[in-house]
Amino acid sequence: VQLQAFGGGLVQPGGFLRLSCSASGINFRIHQMNWYRQAPGKERELVATITSGHNTDYADSVKGRFTLSRDNVRHMAYLQMNSLSPEDTAVYYCNTMARGLNFWGQGTLVTVSS
Repeated sequence: VQLQAFGGGLVQPGGFLRLSCSASGINFRIHQMNWYRQAPGKERELVATITSGHNTDYADSVKGRFTLSRDNVRHMAYLQMNSLSPEDTAVYYCNTMARGLNFWGQGTLVTVSS
């Protein structure tokens, strides 16, 4: 199982980014996909989830600003992040559980700064 996260970068406050996660080695369509983030000096936190049925859930801190979607044909999960603030600065990780194990992408850094 391999997850690859990409799309991070430097963005100004109020800006937007779209993160992507590609998955291989799993039956993608049946697995829930998750995005976590870890800010400097803080614990990793769950940001958003999307089930196999495309049901989504978000942390309160990102509701209304972030949108998680998936493409079961391309085996991709996308995290659209709008109205970014410096508090969103973190390394973002995509994640899934398969075969009883947790799998993580390598993380992509999002820096929100003027």
